[in-house]
Amino acid sequence: MTAGRTPSKRILIAGLFHETHTFLTDPTPCSAFRFLHGDDLLSVAGDASPLGGTLEFALQHHWQVLPGVWGMAVPGGMVQDDVWAWYWEELRKRIDEHLRSGIDGIYLVLHGAMVCESLTDVEGELLRQLRAIPELAGLPIYGVLDLHANVSAAMIDLSDCLVAYRENPHADARVAAIRSARMLDERLENGPRLKQQLRQVAIVWPPTGTASSTDPMKSLLQRAREIEATDPAIRCINIIPGFAFADTPDTGLSISVIGTAEAESLTKVLDELEAMAWELAPLGVPSDLPLDDTLSRWLSSRPPGLTVIAEPSDNIGGGAPGDGTGLLRGLIRHEIENAAVCLNDPAAVAKLAEHSIGERVTLALGGRGSDLDDGPLELAYELLGLYDGRFELEDKQSHLASVAGDRFDMGRCAVVRYHGITILLTSERTPPMDLGQWRCVGLAPESFALIGVKAAVAHRRAYDLIAACNLTVATPGPCSSDLTTFPYQRLRRPVYPLDRVTRNR
Repeated sequence: MTAGRTPSKRILIAGLFHETHTFLTDPTPCSAFRFLHGDDLLSVAGDASPLGGTLEFALQHHWQVLPGVWGMAVPGGMVQDDVWAWYWEELRKRIDEHLRSGIDGIYLVLHGAMVCESLTDVEGELLRQLRAIPELAGLPIYGVLDLHANVSAAMIDLSDCLVAYRENPHADARVAAIRSARMLDERLENGPRLKQQLRQVAIVWPPTGTASSTDPMKSLLQRAREIEATDPAIRCINIIPGFAFADTPDTGLSISVIGTAEAESLTKVLDELEAMAWELAPLGVPSDLPLDDTLSRWLSSRPPGLTVIAEPSDNIGGGAPGDGTGLLRGLIRHEIENAAVCLNDPAAVAKLAEHSIGERVTLALGGRGSDLDDGPLELAYELLGLYDGRFELEDKQSHLASVAGDRFDMGRCAVVRYHGITILLTSERTPPMDLGQWRCVGLAPESFALIGVKAAVAHRRAYDLIAACNLTVATPGPCSSDLTTFPYQRLRRPVYPLDRVTRNR
């Protein structure tokens, strides 16, 4: 803070961050969350996360930050109700304390796709509870959303300005948070009150169809930027494809427009972008390649350099357990050499900790997290090393940074080998979004001929730097690109591509 300046804007900062896969069997308990409040919340100022960026902006612009409660967990199954109950109770206590000296505005760092056992719209409920407090009812509420948020009418109606990421992988999460914070700062400096309009489009794309570098998202995002650049009354346009593995009435593509324009102008923008989304809709429904055919062709061609094979069905960033054995079994069947994969298996790591480096240990690896998997793979593996699993992110703008900030802890790790396949075993699910995951255990990812990653799109920012070829294969798992395999009950219908529908207006 600049010497001699006294903070003049008292801003409550809080939020919740969880991408909830409602079709998973195992719930997400309170113990899975990292909660920050008080000095702990303030301590992340300046790190690579959206929260860190917001706090840094706050210091630079002389906000007096009123720390609320912020909670984050790695994507997973339905969040247990006691998480929300505990969170709101703790946040309400801090709000009451801050109200004694007054609150000028609220800033929320959210994901936008959190679901509890009894609550399909957690973010909307958070805003309802905030607005129900008389002293907060008329305050400006701004915030940031993940590009995979499932945006509800309540989220838009009860806030002033929610800005979403524009890139997938999420290299701009911190930038988006600062963009929204800047807009709040302008409002507090007597800037105009912004209007938001939402359009929910009857389209749901799997995560593999939502990369910002390819259509449909590429063209939609480009057109949104063109409109913003030519119309000063349009401050922000959000193209938010949503999170397909959450069974809620709000799941799917949404478009929101924020600005000072009249309602008719905002509606016109929504109409244009919705029409464009329908034209591009089929491009968001990719087909993953058959595993065995893909490996056979790879062996026949033996391409130079590193080939990265993604198995989105076990996408850790989408909530999957990350212990699926589908790709590993394929590598063994085809006797692939100089390959590497990562499995989350804390039980195996604990057992290996009892052995010496170089020993051959018979283990049943993976295959426990999903009933769709073929089960644990029991073989004799050579133990190459044991590690603490903590690493600093190489890329502070990575998708992983948007969740974890500057550092990530994989828990205790082990590296084993079976014939020509190196296997990194972690004790905590680790989205494969940063190459530091390999380097911290002494492995150079670019030295392999093939690496398998449990991801859909988010790995590309890191691995495209070293990969000569990228392939996406179908394996058993709970994050399949084929959405027809999921037993939706709450999803609004009809919706493309599950139903025969072309427009929802």
